[in-house]
Amino acid sequence: MAETALINNLEPPAREGGWRGIAADWSSDQRAFKNVSWGKAMMWIFLLSDTFIFSCFLLSYMTARMSTTVPWPNPSEVFALRIGDKEIPLILIAIMTFILISSSGTMAMAVNFGYRRDRVKTAALMFATAAFGATFVGMQAFEWTKLIMEGVRPWGNPWGAAQFGASFFMITGFHGTHVTIGVIFLIAIARKVLRGDFDVGRRGFFTSRTGHYEIVEITGLYWHFVDLVWVFIFALFYLW
Repeated sequence: MAETALINNLEPPAREGGWRGIAADWSSDQRAFKNVSWGKAMMWIFLLSDTFIFSCFLLSYMTARMSTTVPWPNPSEVFALRIGDKEIPLILIAIMTFILISSSGTMAMAVNFGYRRDRVKTAALMFATAAFGATFVGMQAFEWTKLIMEGVRPWGNPWGAAQFGASFFMITGFHGTHVTIGVIFLIAIARKVLRGDFDVGRRGFFTSRTGHYEIVEITGLYWHFVDLVWVFIFALFYLW
């Protein structure tokens, strides 16, 4: 009898069928996506929608570049940086790419230590990731300033096709905005991790139940997406 009672207690409660059952699942504090929390599911949906936006931008850029009859500026010349007496092509872009890819490594380690509940190492690695991201944004601001000073505008540029300026500012600006938002969230979550909000379940923004560091992984999903998008921008805009 005791075993039967124990088995019955372990069985999940009966679920309603039809539309009422669906509404009950989605409106209650349950995991509608089997073993996937609401936070992860919503982040994946957001990233999917963001993928469509970036895809539209890159496809529009490729269409404009292939359809224009005016010569397209050579990225190796436009994005060259003078160091001493030499013009080094794409050196700034290469450093920016290295920094952003390195930040993915620190973010992955932060998630690892987060699930080990090592809040000091988790926070330190998240702050390091934020520092990498801030450095990337700063270098991008320098790149924008340099091109603006050289005459690049959304409606034209000194080197050829007028669509170049619009494509550059739209794509890199949209991506840079994502990186900036990511840096802000990294700092906010790292601060909460460091002071132990997730260990005691302190109430506030982005504080989940006690001992649960899932928000670190969710932040990591966003950051890895931003890094992946940059790889496509780097390949299609700067190397093509």
